[in-house]
Amino acid sequence: MSTTEHNLINALSHADMLEIDELHAWQFSLDAEQLAHHQAGSQPAADAPLLSIECMDGRALRKWHFSLAQVVAARFDGEADAWTISGTAGPHLIKCFAAVSGDNSDLPDDPSNDAE
Repeated sequence: MSTTEHNLINALSHADMLEIDELHAWQFSLDAEQLAHHQAGSQPAADAPLLSIECMDGRALRKWHFSLAQVVAARFDGEADAWTISGTAGPHLIKCFAAVSGDNSDLPDDPSNDAE
């Protein structure tokens, strides 16, 4: 299940995994220093990447880097449930996913049910 946020920075901040151009990538990062500058209203370095993504495509390691301006300019496509972001090599589709977590405990969730 993907998450829909009002901007890509929020969506990325809550994502555990991405899909970029139909490739799943769980190795991605947002530059904390650039985010702090953006939230404070100051301008970070224009050429420094805000978003970095890595994933394996067969045997090849693929990498993408996007600046703050590119991330802010990304547009959400509700039909595709994806963000369109312009990179140096053209547009890319990014989907943000939140992980479903659980534990491996064999204990019941509600201990009060054991008293029956």
